[in-house]
Amino acid sequence: MKEIILIAAAGENNELGRESDLPWHLPDDFKRFKELTMGHPMIMGRKTFDTFPKPLPGRKHIILTRDPDYRADHPACRVVDSMDRALEAADGAETVYIIGGGEIYRQALPLATKIELTRVHGTFPADTFFPEIDRNDWDLTNSHRHPADAQHAHPFTYQTYERKS
Repeated sequence: MKEIILIAAAGENNELGRESDLPWHLPDDFKRFKELTMGHPMIMGRKTFDTFPKPLPGRKHIILTRDPDYRADHPACRVVDSMDRALEAADGAETVYIIGGGEIYRQALPLATKIELTRVHGTFPADTFFPEIDRNDWDLTNSHRHPADAQHAHPFTYQTYERKS
């Protein structure tokens, strides 16, 4: 495995979501998520997977859960019980995306090589949070601001962080 990439959208205080829902609707961020993750395995927690109406096309879904009875009856899905097994289930893929939730990001952060973060400019009620990015460990290598507009109630910035050598 060459790259382990955390991909997330988080508010100014690292808010990810509340009651299994996003606090914003950002169509351009959804498009970017699709473009970046297409064709790559995605590791996620069970609660994150349960928010999808169905598995996202063109990507292997590796679902991490402590529930030994949890099943996901779809050929694109594999259920595992540890981060090590999740990475093994990626079957040697060059790039693996970690897509949430908060606990899965915390487990994967020490292993990650890159973070693709959409920083949503605002503060939001939340019960799930992205881990703090330690600037001693990460370099911000790209940043692109997207203004609020008719489809996006909040401005946001795409940020790419790469682990320092």
